[in-house]
Amino acid sequence: MTTPDPHAFAREWAAAWNAHDVEAVLRHFHDDVVFTSPVATRVLPESGGVLRGKDDLRRYWTEGLRLIPDLRFTVEAVSVGVSAIVITYRNQKDVLVNEVLIFDGALVREGHGTYPGDDPNPAGARG
Repeated sequence: MTTPDPHAFAREWAAAWNAHDVEAVLRHFHDDVVFTSPVATRVLPESGGVLRGKDDLRRYWTEGLRLIPDLRFTVEAVSVGVSAIVITYRNQKDVLVNEVLIFDGALVREGHGTYPGDDPNPAGARG
């Protein structure tokens, strides 16, 4: 399987996030995407950290941006695997984070936000 151009994808991904354009980020995902994140557990406790489908992702990311209005990402590295791209980025708290994205064709089928194990409040989520 193939992935999109990893560096172009990472640039577009970061630009969409930094513009706080949830719909632009969602365009890269399949409708039935599954996404996991420990931050989702704080932002949408009922999710248990697992989001299923674009509607869940939209709700999570929209609420996350409301809670973290200064959210900003700087891409530090991009790694490529078989059907996978890992984007290592620095967030607004100067914390290194990894987004692991598994592709099915040109779109993300599965994603995982991963954070340092010693950060009790990943991404600066409140609540």
